[in-house]
Order: sequence, then structure tokens, then C-alpha cells
Amino acid sequence: MHEPSSEGHAQTIEFPRETEGLPDARPTEIVELADGDEFELEIIPVKKRLGDATVRMLAYNGSVPGPTLKVPQGATITVHVTNHGDLDATVHWHGLRLENRYDGTHDTQAPIPVGKSFTYQVQVPDPGAFWYHPHIREDYGQEMGLYGNILAIPSESDQWPPANRELLLTLDDILIEGGQIAAFSESETTHVAMGRFGNVMLVAGEPDLALEAKRGEVVRFYFTNTANTRVFNVTLPGAQMKLVGADAGHYEREELVDEVLLAPSERVVVDVLFPDAGELELQHKTPERTYRLASIAVVDEQPEQSFADDFSSLRTNHDMAELREHVEPFFKAPPDKSLSFTAEMDMGVPEGVPVVYVCPMHPEVVSDEPGSCPKCGMKLLAQAADETTYVCPMHPEVTSDKPDRCPKCGMKLVPASLVETGGGHGHEHHHGHGHHGDEHEGHHGQGDEHEHHGDRHHGHGHEAEAEQEQHAGQGHREHGDHGHGHHGEHEPGHHHVRHEHEHGGHEHGHDTAQGIEWEDDMVEVNRKTTPANMRWKLVDRDTGAENAQIDWTFHVGDQVKLRLVNEMDSDHPMPHPFHVHGAGRFLILARNDVVEPNLVWKDTVLVRTGETVDILLDVTNPGRWMAHCHIAEHHESGMMFSFNVMP
Repeated sequence: MHEPSSEGHAQTIEFPRETEGLPDARPTEIVELADGDEFELEIIPVKKRLGDATVRMLAYNGSVPGPTLKVPQGATITVHVTNHGDLDATVHWHGLRLENRYDGTHDTQAPIPVGKSFTYQVQVPDPGAFWYHPHIREDYGQEMGLYGNILAIPSESDQWPPANRELLLTLDDILIEGGQIAAFSESETTHVAMGRFGNVMLVAGEPDLALEAKRGEVVRFYFTNTANTRVFNVTLPGAQMKLVGADAGHYEREELVDEVLLAPSERVVVDVLFPDAGELELQHKTPERTYRLASIAVVDEQPEQSFADDFSSLRTNHDMAELREHVEPFFKAPPDKSLSFTAEMDMGVPEGVPVVYVCPMHPEVVSDEPGSCPKCGMKLLAQAADETTYVCPMHPEVTSDKPDRCPKCGMKLVPASLVETGGGHGHEHHHGHGHHGDEHEGHHGQGDEHEHHGDRHHGHGHEAEAEQEQHAGQGHREHGDHGHGHHGEHEPGHHHVRHEHEHGGHEHGHDTAQGIEWEDDMVEVNRKTTPANMRWKLVDRDTGAENAQIDWTFHVGDQVKLRLVNEMDSDHPMPHPFHVHGAGRFLILARNDVVEPNLVWKDTVLVRTGETVDILLDVTNPGRWMAHCHIAEHHESGMMFSFNVMP
């Protein structure tokens, strides 16, 4: 049964959320496949326990994540997909340079109707971690649990340094409201401005993931960010981390790191040495908050073989060093193509009354004239001047004629007009992993809007209760690198420990957050944005063509330098993960004219707010291929285009 709803919009039909009669989600299976093997993949609804809530999800073969497929590099497997989900489907094989007709987009195949099947020939030419997910209503399917990993076993034995074992972990978040996954409209995508942030963290599909390791063991972690919009900054205090690879291969040079940054759809390969026994936490750290992602119990037992000496050796991979010499001329060459990332936002103007203009991310910024916020660059939104009463979204009885803070919870008061529609969802203030905070109650964060959704980590950008500050910000390291965000590409070494036992108030710090929006700082406005009032655009800077009107043609063998410009002159400046489908793979050449010092093959790059990134696309596969922002709601609102590759 599909549910009608009139909250926040005209009456809409929502995707189903009932759990009665559904099978329980099963554990994720690891499936080893050889060249030529066949595999059945089925999309079905399941019920899954997330903390205190049992929710309806969608799953590949009944598990979230779906089966992990281990396939030798160079192999081709046949995957028969049957759709018993909620809507037409495709499966996109993210990062794989396969035959175009099996890429899994509306450009390459007819959608798979509910009850029908489609067969994919999946080629795995590159080593590393890849993943599969929907490409129709990606905002809905991914949030509901449709994602799974592919691990390409390298054909070269020295592709990676020695390790005792390997572990694949998906990093995700999910928005729980009233004990259910927050409703989705069948007819339109919402949360288009910033993407749908979740309030419960899922690691390998679990809100309470507990891992074990042995003292002295080296474990290779393959992290995949499967979230709709959240950028993860992963750290593991008490262990040693070595960055060895990313999307589609190994780095030019291995590096010891304190943290690794993953934008939506990116993968990072990190070797971790556990030198001492004890209880550790895998954490997501932002400039203001800390989330526990998983617990790791390191037992006082040594592995059968020690790779500690190998771990301490930082290798240079000569294939990538030689590649640097080959691409040297491209570093200073002008771009062949340039893209701008920008937005147009039209939330309307109240009629017949005086208006003021307010920044939804910084409500204290109020102007009598249209303009942009001096703090974040966002377009100021119009509201009736006599409505400029400030209210606490958590405690609506607290009001003021000034943008003060709530005396009950410390949250910033916001204009009443920004919370009156769709208010009471609680998304902005009940935020946290919801699975581990021993120091706070409310472990799972799936109650109604006035329960504390795992809030011992931190608020959802709209800042949570004062008790959260006890956990937030503790011992986190400075993030100041400008590259992929995980190894300080543009500065020697890393930014090491900058302990902050107080995070200095509740401000999101948009203008000091390294060009990343870590949280949803305008929850109710974001909730009300749709493709009708928020238009995200990729613009060909040479022709002015936008999104689907962009008309590019390349040839197999081309090496194309693309310049990606994330414009500050936009109604909502924010970071964008830019993904190129299987036409080829690319290298990041430079950020803001600073040459990338450590090369790695990529299929997705995070372009931070105001940043310019140059990439070199190595074109290898003919066909019609997509390129788009991998924030699911931006993709669904049209921030994409397709280009042709001729043989």
C-alpha cells in the first residue's frame, strides 16, 4: 500500500513503509566468482532492525549491503537481475569500465519493470573496490539500502602491500523519523538543495558494528561512501593508517595518514596496523563533531604472520611514477573542456506584504534587499517582514525577535517561517550514529521527533543539546589538506593533532570547514526543495550549454583535460562529487593550480566549494556515457549530462 501525504506539499503519494509480512534482512554474503561465472541478483523489500526501529528497506538478495562479489581482475561475469522492488530499476556498476550497453543507465538500457529481469555482462578490468547501485530514483534506492561492493582481485601480486586480511566497509547514513525511514514521494525528489542527510550512521549496513583485530595485525580496509550526500572523514585513534589506494588502483606513493576523506561514491584503500591491545573506535570527525562509526576490540593475541615491517615501508609504485612522466605536459596545458557547477534557487516571494531576505544557513543574516549571504554565499530567501520571529525547532515554545540561542538546548533559533512547513520532523536535532555512545542515553536514534536520536555525537548541523558537546570535537585532527582530503596533498606531511575538548559553540563554521558542508544547516528549507524550485546545473563554460544540452564527443585513445569550476557565484555554493561513468578513468592533475603530488586512478572527485580542479580523462570505451554530481538528489534534479565516445 502506498501512503498519501499532504505535509509540506500538495497531496503526494509516498513509497510504502510498512514492514508487515516482509522477510528479515539477512547478513551480507561474500561470493567468489571466476571468469565466466553467472550470478542471480534480486531486488526485494525486507525489514531490518536499526537500533530501536524496525524499518522497511530494499535489498539486493535480501541483505544491506548486497552481496560482496569477489572477482579476479580481467574477468567477465554474467549477472541476472530480477526486480521485485518498488519501481522500475537499473543496476549501475560504479567505476567499472565495461561494455557501454551494460552500464545500467537510462541511456544504455530500458528500465527493468517490477517483476521483470535483465542480464548484465560485467567486466572487471581494474583492481580495487567498486560498487553497484540503482540509477533510477537513486535518491530513494540508495537510501533504502540498494548498494553492494565488488572487489576486483588484482592480477599482479604486488598491487597492494602484504596484509593479514581484508575487510570491505560501506559508509552510509539514513534518515529515521518516527521509527521509520523518512517518507519519499513517488512523484518528486525532495532535499534537493543539500541532499538528504541521515541521522543514523550505518557501517556495512549496521548501526552497531563491532569488529575485532589482533595486536600487531595489519588489516586492509576498503571503504566505500554509499551515502546520498554526506562526506565522511574517517579516522582510527590508537591505530596506524597507511593510504595505499583509491577508486581504481594504487597511489603513486604510499603515505601514513591520520584520516581519510570520502565524498559520496568514492572508495579509499587503507592498511591499518593495530600495535596495541585495547578498545578502539572507528570515527567520523568533522571540524565540530565526532561520530563513532564502529567499535574495534583489539585482543592481546598476535597474528600467525607479522607484516609490521612491511607496513612501515612506504612504497613507490613505479607504474604511477612512470605515468606522471607521461602526463607531465598536461599539467600546464590549457583545458580541452571546462564545466561550471552552479545552482538557481527560487523559493518564491510573499505577496502583498513587506519582505526581508534571510540566509537559511545563517538566520542572523537579514537584509532588506535580495543578495547573497556574506558568510556562505547562499542566496538570501524572502519572507514576510512581520514573520521574522525566531523559534527553536526543538522547543517551539521558545521564541524571540532576535536570532538568539535556545536556553533549553543551546540550538540556534531560526525564522519561524523556515520551520512552520514540515516542522516536527526533528531531523535537524536528533542526529548521531545511534549506536555506541556509552556516555549518553538514547543509543539508537530512531524515536519520534522529540526523542534524542543518538545525540551523543552531534546535532544535524542545527546543533544539538549541550550534552553532545561532551563528545563532539574531542581530540580531532585538523583537516587542512586541499586534495582528496585524506593525505595532505598540498602541504608537507599532515595536519597532526589539534586537540579540541570544546568545539567553541554551535556555529556550523561553513566558511572554515574546508569547503565541505558536513551537515544539513537548513533542514526545513532543504526538505522543501525539489527540482521545481532548486535547479542544479553543470554548464559548459565554452558554449553555455547546461546539463542534458551539453554535447561532447571524444574518441577512444583521447586524453582529455577537463577543468571543473565550482562557482561561488551560485544561489547555493557547496561541494560536489563529480563522477564519470565507464568511458575511462581519470587522474586529478591539480587543485586551484597546485599540481597533485600523488597520482591515483579515479572515477569520482570531490570539488569543494569555490574550488577549481583539473582532471585528465583517459578515454578507453566507446558508447554514450554519463557524467554527473553524485549527490543523489542533485543527480535526480538534472545535474548530469551524457557524452559520446567514438571507436
